[in-house]
Amino acid sequence: MTSNEKDCVADRVKRLGSLDIPSGGQVVVQDGYAFVGHMKPPHGTTIIDVSNPAAPAIVAEIPTDSPHSHSHKVRVVGDLMLTNVEQYNRHFLSLADRIPEIRAALDTAGEPAGDAAVAAQLGVTESDIAVLEAARASGYHAGGWKVWDIADKTAPREIAYVRTHGCGVHRFDMDADYAYMSTEMDGYLGNILVTYDLADPTAPQEVSRWWLPGQHVGGGETPTWQGERNRLHHALRVGDEMWAAVWHAGFRVVDVSDIAAPRTVAAHNYHPPFPEPTHTVLPLLQPVGGRRIAVAMDEEHTRIPGQAPANLWVFDVTDFDDIRALSTFHVSELASPWAGAGRFGAHQFHEHIGGTLVYCTWFSGGLRIVDVADPFKPLEIGSFIPAPRAGFDGPQSNDVCVDERGLIYLLDRNAGFDILEYQG
Repeated sequence: MTSNEKDCVADRVKRLGSLDIPSGGQVVVQDGYAFVGHMKPPHGTTIIDVSNPAAPAIVAEIPTDSPHSHSHKVRVVGDLMLTNVEQYNRHFLSLADRIPEIRAALDTAGEPAGDAAVAAQLGVTESDIAVLEAARASGYHAGGWKVWDIADKTAPREIAYVRTHGCGVHRFDMDADYAYMSTEMDGYLGNILVTYDLADPTAPQEVSRWWLPGQHVGGGETPTWQGERNRLHHALRVGDEMWAAVWHAGFRVVDVSDIAAPRTVAAHNYHPPFPEPTHTVLPLLQPVGGRRIAVAMDEEHTRIPGQAPANLWVFDVTDFDDIRALSTFHVSELASPWAGAGRFGAHQFHEHIGGTLVYCTWFSGGLRIVDVADPFKPLEIGSFIPAPRAGFDGPQSNDVCVDERGLIYLLDRNAGFDILEYQG
């Protein structure tokens, strides 16, 4: 049954509890606690007791070190928590790198090269140029990741800070032995995969790197693409494989049976003609109809008029030499009363698919629960769109996690945290 309450639009999904926390980037849940990374400083990481889903309670809040960094991603295994340190507002600030060449081109053409002319070419305001120039002059040197002892959830204790390079670490994965970081590194164009040994969590040690051919410009490689269109978004470990979403280059499967020597064993790229970048890719843990099935999700990053929003893909990956798309899943903008408020399309799914249910976040389309039991015909079986919190025009559902109880944790990019239950 579909309900349209004053604070949500839901189909077979019930809200059990919620909190009005700010700007969520990622949520993971372990042993009755939710760990949330925030999009905007000074909010860094929040730990929430969710043992009673009707009354979630914040037990710890970790601020960022500075207004120039955010820690919007988090992972937890046992008593260790990892958080990223990445330049805040990096996409905007990266425009500063283009200013010198724009001024030089204007000078060569005999045209005014003042801030107004530069701003017009960058698509920003004239006042933004001073901000960009200042950021370029100061640089950013804090990028990396941190290790925390969370034996006491109310008092997380930082035990290591690993510096990487450039803008730092974006999304990442971890297990009891290793951390798998998507990060910029000196000599590479865009993010690559750097794996660290966590045997001594107070002093993690790098054990290997993996990148797309063309990224290692410091080693003499030349990219075949412009800018950072092709780069690692993040990679997820499944057995001895890493499933790597590589933005406008589709996805790769990387063999890590020898952790010191990762090697690419499969590649699939559907860009072009599809314009939105690949955000996440993961295989189902069990075959479906004798086939090995994987799902991938694109991120609606820059909406292009005339193009469909980003969507969910279903692939047959039984034969790595013959990967085939079987179907896609889309959500109509008519499904959300807030479709015009911010981004609408796909973003992320819960990064563990034990059966055939894929729990997806769809920005202003909220949560969509999709069954891929028939990989040729994905079927939505439930949905939940929270109303926007105060001060925002629409929801921006950003991340989702499902715990061992089957409870669903939905995190909003603007504000808000909901605990849900599928009623199917």
